[in-house]
Amino acid sequence: MADTTGESDSILREAKSSLAMKRDGGTHRPGPRSIGKGSAEIKMKSLLKRVRNIALAVVAIWVGAGIVSAIFGPLLFWGFMAMLLATVIAVGVFSQFPKVRVPRRAELKQGNPKQMVARTELWLEAQRPALPPPAQVIVDQLGVQLDALGLQLQGLGDGEPAMAEVRELVGEYIPETIDNYRKVPQSLRGEEHAGKTADARLTESLTKLSGEVDRVTRRLAEGALDDLAIKSRYLEYRYGGAEALEDMRSIATAPDAAPDSGVPLPDFSAVPSKQER
Repeated sequence: MADTTGESDSILREAKSSLAMKRDGGTHRPGPRSIGKGSAEIKMKSLLKRVRNIALAVVAIWVGAGIVSAIFGPLLFWGFMAMLLATVIAVGVFSQFPKVRVPRRAELKQGNPKQMVARTELWLEAQRPALPPPAQVIVDQLGVQLDALGLQLQGLGDGEPAMAEVRELVGEYIPETIDNYRKVPQSLRGEEHAGKTADARLTESLTKLSGEVDRVTRRLAEGALDDLAIKSRYLEYRYGGAEALEDMRSIATAPDAAPDSGVPLPDFSAVPSKQER
């Protein structure tokens, strides 16, 4: 598995910074925003497809108008207006399609880790407006945590126990918790039932699930951290640390340094001198 520990730590730091900003009032962002890099990538691909389709449609209209003009003569006023109208219609139609489709629950745990994370983030974004504000903050945190989890899942096969655990956590527990909340009528979500409101129970459950996602991510990262520690200890043992490396460099670059024959010199410190004899 590739060492993605550094990227995961960076993502988690960004998550903490984002949550701190939200607690302080946040910043205004126009339009719908993505809660993670996976969903943002899907939206960007959809946007690029729209731009491509618009460009192709406009080029086709203007090239077609040029061909008609070459065959039947220059376009008159109404012909030019018809071309402009066709261009406006094409831009309006292709700017709306293809739309980003919200995945179904059954699709959340399918595909490779990258697809699973992106689909779950899109699904969470679609559910977010119907959740209470505290739960929305946790959903934002889940989006960033899912990005970090996806990095750690790269290289794992479907037969790995960790992969099955993640698919259950991401594809079943998280969406089931939100679906159960949404089944409660909106007028009853603020009323206490068995000591807690539905809003409070949702926030509590999502907090636990967020902690579990973080725990799984850190557990997967332990393997990369262990590998890095083992390699570091080996290099320290092999080369004697940074000071030894510096000494070796200074000896090798010295102008009067004698070539190393590879044979150790004898130790004469224990041999008695002539006076001692």
